[in-house]
Amino acid sequence: MPQRDGENTPSAMTGVSLEVRGVSASYGEVRVLQDISLTIAPGEFVALLGSSGCGKTTLLRSISGFVPVDDGQILLAGQDITNRPPDKRNMAMVFQSYALWPHMTAAQNIGYGLRLRRVPQADLKRRVAAMLDLLGLEGLGERKVTQLSGGQRQRVALGRALAIEPQILLLDEPLSNLDARIRQTVRHEIKALQEQLGITAVHVTHDREEAMVMADRIVILDAGHIVQVGAPEEVYNRPASPFIAAFMGADNVVDFTVERANGRVRIPAAEHNDEAFLPAGDVSGAVHLVGDCNGPVQAHFRGEAAGLVSGEEIPPDSLVLRGRISQSSYPGGFYRYAIQVGAQQFMVDDPRPLSVGAAVGISLPAASLHLYSP
Repeated sequence: MPQRDGENTPSAMTGVSLEVRGVSASYGEVRVLQDISLTIAPGEFVALLGSSGCGKTTLLRSISGFVPVDDGQILLAGQDITNRPPDKRNMAMVFQSYALWPHMTAAQNIGYGLRLRRVPQADLKRRVAAMLDLLGLEGLGERKVTQLSGGQRQRVALGRALAIEPQILLLDEPLSNLDARIRQTVRHEIKALQEQLGITAVHVTHDREEAMVMADRIVILDAGHIVQVGAPEEVYNRPASPFIAAFMGADNVVDFTVERANGRVRIPAAEHNDEAFLPAGDVSGAVHLVGDCNGPVQAHFRGEAAGLVSGEEIPPDSLVLRGRISQSSYPGGFYRYAIQVGAQQFMVDDPRPLSVGAAVGISLPAASLHLYSP
């Protein structure tokens, strides 16, 4: 999606703040959102991330006005819009299904909201042309949307939302219908366009990589509650709970008993692990600790952070789990091994061809470990 300068390029949209204060919402007698509070800065891109049923789409629809709230307030640029109808909130939504009119052309779909607002024809044509140009759809305006590719239809839906110059752009999993290759391209395009226009955006997704790539901040929801808010690096590297660690990819789990002393964590040797003394606290390369972490802990780690060692080798500031290769595959460029450690199995990638049945160690750098007290 090229960025252009010229007379047809829309002027930058002024981002505004959005605040959700103590919002609860229900479907019938089922409470879906529980006392949600969130402040979004002008021009910020925020991703609502969580598994199915966590409440992220309900929160988005409450912001847009499609779902009424039971309690709390929604403020736009400091003004209470809690009871305003959707068409009076100056927001635009890009839906998962795109919701395009199949009998209309791309240009007619982009201009649909402008026609509803009775924008003069000359201004409408100018703004539609600017959107086609901005979105890399020049020359396709007269095509029916059924003749466009998935990526092009997604851009038309985005253009229709932006053409009305909303103060808030809402995105309801708009990339889920695209194949993986196109999805990776389009998410970068949407982020670049949002930054170029300066618009405030709220994006719902269940794809953590999508949230990491696109968002300035990530809001993780679980069972109708916000469980962590932070920059992508913070949420990824310092997950606040075992649930968040697993959701952010650190879904390998080992139970240990640990001792803390002098800024380090000692993990005693056991049947399937070597003794380890690991740095802890606010230092580079340290273990991430949540809770007291002096006694029984649950350790989470990501498979991609692990390496394989042979013999008695123990890399510095690392924990080594001892096991055997139970399965081997070659996905291309490296080998993927299933390592049996006691009753557990972990997947580890390594460039070396190794034999099934070989004794190996799984090396886990201190910084890759997230330890949680019960």
